[in-house]
Parts: sequence; structure tokens; C-alpha cells
Amino acid sequence: MVSLQTPVCAFGAPAPDFSLPGVDGKTWSRDQCKGDKGLLVMFICNHCPYVKAVRDRILRDARELADVGIGCVAIMSNDPTDYPEDSFENMKRVAEDYGFSFPYLIDETQEVAKAYGAVCTPDFFGYNKDLGLQYRGRLDESRKEPAPQGARRDLFEAMTQVAETGEGPREQIPSMGCSIKWRES
Repeated sequence: MVSLQTPVCAFGAPAPDFSLPGVDGKTWSRDQCKGDKGLLVMFICNHCPYVKAVRDRILRDARELADVGIGCVAIMSNDPTDYPEDSFENMKRVAEDYGFSFPYLIDETQEVAKAYGAVCTPDFFGYNKDLGLQYRGRLDESRKEPAPQGARRDLFEAMTQVAETGEGPREQIPSMGCSIKWRES
């Protein structure tokens, strides 16, 4: 398992569109996922210990961000060949077991992950209402284990700022996680 950090935020970069199948049986586009004040695109998966450590916090933040007008979507781009825990059937189970309040989509071709420049799970892309990138950082200080109670909520604070002002914080700490499991060419 390779651990990677995300690159620095490219402020204003546009959110690529997508049309991906969700665990709910619907096909979702970027604009269907967007809220009135912005969009949070999360690249996650089921098997990654970094994602498992923060799954409950992701769910909490997504619910609270919806209240301030930020729509959220999770995309799974890993090749499940060597990681069967990331299969579409297991995505359905995880979404149901944890009560995902946002679409959980599969990127079978991995084209969406490539379009966004996703490198790891979790990888967070926070956009303003005009779909310009404003946040590319971590959820909080968690690693393979959750951060202590009361830790600063970097992602939530940044996206709340985006909802209020249209701009993200200039200082951002990269997310860290497992590398995306790319298909062999």
C-alpha cells in the first residue's frame, strides 16, 4: 500500500463534469450533485485504512455541509481486481450500512479520477457555486487512525468558508491516503 499526499490547490480550476452510476441505481452528473453554494467531490473507497479511519467524520461533515448549501458526492475509482472490498456490490453494502447521505458513484474507466487529478483515497476537491476549485486539503489531522476528539475540522471549516464567501483558505494542508489503484494498461 503506497501512501501519497495530494498536490497544492489549483485555485479556480473548473470541476470536470461526469456521468457515473451510483449505488442507488441512478446515474449522477456533477450538476446533480452540486449544492446552491458549492460542491465537494470526494474520492474514497472501501478498503483503505485512511478512509475507514474517517468514514464517520466524512458522513458528519457531509450532513452539516448540506445545511450550508454544499452538495457532496463520493467517487470510487479503484480497480477492484486486486481489492474485492472495493467492488460495486461492496460499495452498495457500505453505503447502506453507514447511511451515506450523498451519492456514492463508481468510476469504472477511471477517467473521472484522471480528469480531476485524484491521487489517493481520500482525496477532497471543494468547489464554490461557480464550480471553481477552492479546497484541496485534508479532512482533519487523522491518518490511519482518527484524530483526537476536538481536532480542527479543516475540510468542514474550509467548505463553510467557501459557502459563505466563495473562496477557500489560502493555507491548506494536503490530504494523505492510499494511492488510487490504477488499472494496468
